[in-house]
Amino acid sequence: MNTMNKLNYDQEELELLDFIENENPSSVPDVTLEIDNLKSAVKAKVSKRKSINLRLLENDLEKIKTEAIKVGMPYQTLIGSIIHQYVNGNFSKGH
Repeated sequence: MNTMNKLNYDQEELELLDFIENENPSSVPDVTLEIDNLKSAVKAKVSKRKSINLRLLENDLEKIKTEAIKVGMPYQTLIGSIIHQYVNGNFSKGH
């Protein structure tokens, strides 16, 4: 095992460390402008939402509403979050 990975870095983190330690990276000329551009790009990507109609079992909806109250968010937001996590691999797709 690589001695650098004693801290359990994942592959992407190891590649970043290698780049920083061995490639002599330079700073972005106008870091404030670059940060603003990245924030704008993320905001544009995240803010694109599409309305849908969805039929759920009444009992499931009541449970979702209860969970939403527990975590302090609207139930629609919770449903959207669950779907987002699922499609991004954060929930098991086999069950």
